[in-house]
Amino acid sequence: MAGHSQFKNIMFRKGAQDKKRAKLFGRLIREVTVAARSGLPDPDANPRLRAAISAARAANMPKDNVERAIKRVAGGEDDTNFEEIRYEGYGPGGAAIIVETLTDNRNRTASEVRAAFGKHGGSLGETNSVSFMFDRVGMIVFDPEAAGADEMFDAAAEAGAENVESTAEGHEIVCTPDDFSTVRDALAERFGDPREARLTWKPQSAVTIDEDAAGSLLKLLDTLDDNDDVQQVSANFEIADDVLERLTA
Repeated sequence: MAGHSQFKNIMFRKGAQDKKRAKLFGRLIREVTVAARSGLPDPDANPRLRAAISAARAANMPKDNVERAIKRVAGGEDDTNFEEIRYEGYGPGGAAIIVETLTDNRNRTASEVRAAFGKHGGSLGETNSVSFMFDRVGMIVFDPEAAGADEMFDAAAEAGAENVESTAEGHEIVCTPDDFSTVRDALAERFGDPREARLTWKPQSAVTIDEDAAGSLLKLLDTLDDNDDVQQVSANFEIADDVLERLTA
């Protein structure tokens, strides 16, 4: 276990998404609904539902919204059949991209994801065409004021985490998928709800994207991020800070 690993989880997470509250809340409620239906509609007996509720709380979603979604599932009022479908492909510059979706219309989602890749210079591949370049991990993120670096490291190690990286932006804890619920719950009990807690894809290495390809890649990621069926996008790219500043100015 490393206190300051070189791993930098390269996911497409932009501040603009946080401002799209309606879209963000819609994604969170969809996950709550699927989680409640996948097991008991009781967070104490359903780790996935517990994680979904934690994510909703971290996003400041009203508690009533979450409770209504769970009650609809428990009462049989919401019978929407969401499928979890993963798409994989390459973006401009050779960046490997994994798109995780929850959809009630497989054909619509496939068409829209394929169109996004095609329009912005990417290519959609088959399942497992790029996921071999990633590791599936649990990721838990706390704000920097939640604890000191040493305290967080010790607590995470005791809980069974594999890596902890503490920076000015916060504490990022990584664990195996099997240990995710145990590590998350142990740290939440000690430090309160994390800012983020989810299963995600950790790239094994990163591809450096030059400025010519970076603009198209960011447009592709923007398009995917705007899709209501897309829950999470992971990729293995790095863009130099000066290039990113020019492109996002």
